[in-house]
Amino acid sequence: MPENQKKYSLLVPDEVAELVRRLHPQLKAGIKAALKNILDDPACGKALKEELDGLRSYRFKRFRIIYKIAAENITIVAIGPRRYIYEETFLIISRENQE
Repeated sequence: MPENQKKYSLLVPDEVAELVRRLHPQLKAGIKAALKNILDDPACGKALKEELDGLRSYRFKRFRIIYKIAAENITIVAIGPRRYIYEETFLIISRENQE
């Protein structure tokens, strides 16, 4: 990592950490490697649009890791299969905005 590149902390909610713990060891290892890639280069994920503006999506096999970049933190919002992860993320964001 270049010296001038900003260092981020990774914030993983308990629900997401529990999901990762229950995955097959090969998937778990791949997701951990993907999280390291995100920490090394937060802009590596695709920027999302419309209702999910401000979030990014990193592709790992059939899974997507949805995250947001803040001042010094990268917060993992959700991890799951592409089939439904964007709808699930929208529901998570909606709940957070209501609180």
